[in-house]
Amino acid sequence: MRNSQIGLVMRIQLSREAKHDLKILPLYFEDVKAEKKCFELRLNDRNYQAGDIFLLREHENGAYTGRWYVGRISYVLKDCKEYGLEDGYCIFGW
Repeated sequence: MRNSQIGLVMRIQLSREAKHDLKILPLYFEDVKAEKKCFELRLNDRNYQAGDIFLLREHENGAYTGRWYVGRISYVLKDCKEYGLEDGYCIFGW
């Protein structure tokens, strides 16, 4: 098995273990895939924690496109209203 195939198998396995299955618009998905964007601003209704696995699924016109990205949260910023982050929201990075 080639390295790219091994990487895909590992990503698929991680996607099955994802605690957070999230929609993402194509504009932002492209930046994630290009490694320009490595954070998400979200309503913290899921209690995001460092170490959680998340799955971003591209969503357009009411349907999933079939493209996805899986990652592990490394940092969560919350409770930071003095810097403009509204109550109940967080930014998580990977």
